[in-house]
Amino acid sequence: MAENGATEGTQQPQVQMNILGQYIRDMSFENVMAQNGAGGEVQPDVNVAVNLDAKKRSVENQYEVMTKLNIESKNKEGGDVLFVLELEYVGVFNITGVPEDQLHPFLLIECPRMTFPFLRRIVSDVTRDGGFPPLNLDNIDFVAIYRNELARRQAEAAPQQ
Repeated sequence: MAENGATEGTQQPQVQMNILGQYIRDMSFENVMAQNGAGGEVQPDVNVAVNLDAKKRSVENQYEVMTKLNIESKNKEGGDVLFVLELEYVGVFNITGVPEDQLHPFLLIECPRMTFPFLRRIVSDVTRDGGFPPLNLDNIDFVAIYRNELARRQAEAAPQQ
């Protein structure tokens, strides 16, 4: 028996994930309210859309995982756009020990969880520096996003009746 209680030959490889780097691939912040010369009291209504993408790099066991946010804030009264923030944030990961059939969900759930605190900080700083109260994003349920995308793809692949 091995030290951890698994029998020899059946021991699962240990999962290891290292963040090798993080960077902003693309970012755009548009303060529509200032451009239009609007002012006064506003009641913001914020809509956040999240998209995820992952791809293998040329180096063995390395992957890029991108979290793309599209954030639009509108005034509840009148629906005027206050600001728009588009952000593509990438983490570069070295991942070993994850079985091939579990790699896709691992990349699109666990990796974005690791980079999310940094992404949240950027959104907060950019909105504050753009003249608005800092936008502190709620936690994102990456499992739900992954499941919704799988369901959407299955629905598309299903034969139309």
